[in-house]
Amino acid sequence: MSEQLSGNGTAGSGTAAEQRHVVVVGAGMAGVQTAVALRERGFAGAVTLIGAEPHQPYDRPPLSKAVLLGKAEGSAFDIDFEALGVTLQLGREVTGVRPADHELDTATGPVPYDVLVVATGAEPTRLPGTDGVPGVHLLRTLDDAERLRPVLAEQHDVVVVGAGWIGAEFATAARDAGCRVTVVEAAERPLAGALPAAVAAPMAAWYADAGAALRTHARVAHVEPGAVVLDDGTRLPAGAVVVGIGARPATAWLADSGIALGEHREIVADEGLRTSAPDVYAVGDCSSFPSRRYGRRLMVHHWDNALQGPRTVAAGIVGETPAVYDPVPYFWSEQFGRFVQYAGHHEAADTTVWRGDPAGAAWSVCWLRDGALVAVLAVGKPRDLAQGRKLIEAGTALDAELLADPARPLKSAAR
Repeated sequence: MSEQLSGNGTAGSGTAAEQRHVVVVGAGMAGVQTAVALRERGFAGAVTLIGAEPHQPYDRPPLSKAVLLGKAEGSAFDIDFEALGVTLQLGREVTGVRPADHELDTATGPVPYDVLVVATGAEPTRLPGTDGVPGVHLLRTLDDAERLRPVLAEQHDVVVVGAGWIGAEFATAARDAGCRVTVVEAAERPLAGALPAAVAAPMAAWYADAGAALRTHARVAHVEPGAVVLDDGTRLPAGAVVVGIGARPATAWLADSGIALGEHREIVADEGLRTSAPDVYAVGDCSSFPSRRYGRRLMVHHWDNALQGPRTVAAGIVGETPAVYDPVPYFWSEQFGRFVQYAGHHEAADTTVWRGDPAGAAWSVCWLRDGALVAVLAVGKPRDLAQGRKLIEAGTALDAELLADPARPLKSAAR
């Protein structure tokens, strides 16, 4: 599957590239790694990294774990930006871009660029009707984690809205801190939007095992100070409410830019992560890309995507060819004492093969398409994940009967 967007440009190579100014908007993993990758590939031009938050650029996964529980003060990247020759502009909000002028608009004035990389990530979806209600929290930024840290330390009654990945991770931390936790989920099971019913259903028992109450088919009618009221009239005591109902690409500032956006308001990038505007790239949670491997456009809101994509962007900027981004998506989650990993991409029509009993401590699920492995979910089985990821990358056909035997190494099912 090959897809090119009209109007794309590259930074070229040699002396011309060295004289160019690359501006990266977004100081999270994707933005930081873009700056690092440019220097690793020998780009000698100016690099400016603009971040809306005032903090030194930091990694997000520790926020729902060590930082939240007070085991770490922060998670700043161990990168010497000055030594890299990267100019940081932190606490600066970008409000728009004019591709025809090669200029950004910010709250403190315009910023010219030769090449622009958009890495603004995603922003959490807010629960309607909760703006300004005390005790309602999101968990996306360092400031969010710092506001929630004393809540856990005081062992409040906590209600988590949403039984997705972030909801489960926060519930885990809250239980570890000794809080009473209730998780409310509008769907009939946890992770309803991410995994099939047969795979997600066994995970519901993890909540009770950890001492957290899980209420499915539960919709929030409204939140008031000290309580969450469900649509059936149930009142849940809540010293704090944490909302984890998804995230959306942080692209509102691009509304008048002419840069093509998709149905989820994500930036539509091509296989080189170029946008529809000349000399503008997009990487990480804010964008989607066409996957040859899966024959469809993917939007991946996970850490590994923000780590891998910048290498393709940097290669394109310095003029390396071909620069094609087609990874095997990967993510992990630590919840209720379990290490959950997923690699690939599956669809409803794919064949599901179980490896082990989901009631146990360690098991995995594989998805086959035309006999080849396309995705694997591993719970407490990192070897299955590692082997499966390589088999997906290679497009290896597997014997489903051999694959279903959890006593056999996953790779031994290769035909």
